[in-house]
Amino acid sequence: MKIRPIKRNKALQGVSREHHHGLLLCWKIRTGFSKGISEGRIKKYVDWFYSTHLIPHFKLEEEHIFPILGNQNELVQMALSQHKSLHRLFAETDAPSKSLSLIEEELEKHIRFEERVLFNEIQKVATEKQLEAISKIHTDEKFNDNINDPFWV
Repeated sequence: MKIRPIKRNKALQGVSREHHHGLLLCWKIRTGFSKGISEGRIKKYVDWFYSTHLIPHFKLEEEHIFPILGNQNELVQMALSQHKSLHRLFAETDAPSKSLSLIEEELEKHIRFEERVLFNEIQKVATEKQLEAISKIHTDEKFNDNINDPFWV
């Protein structure tokens, strides 16, 4: 069975690119663990990524994208629940190794869900006006990575 790539509406392509960078974060965590990198080094990068990229990304989705389906929609409720769970994992300080491992797993599952399920449903019902509003709010800027300590290289 051949999996066809998802045709993402232009207004949502930048948000999908952000998802790609989130998947790269998961890969970096896995790579760090496989190379025996200290959890402190990995956590420092993960905390930077979370505050710099994920918090604004979640805010954009929650305020401007999810409302297209309505916040009572079961798929939106699932995404909001995942956001809440991810916020807790990123804030966890008692067991960094365990929380990093869970972040890697849960963030990847969350992104796959949004890309394969939620965003497809949003695209089906979004009006041109709604998509235009997202385009105005979300600029597709170049990703600026923190390469002060590229432990994944």
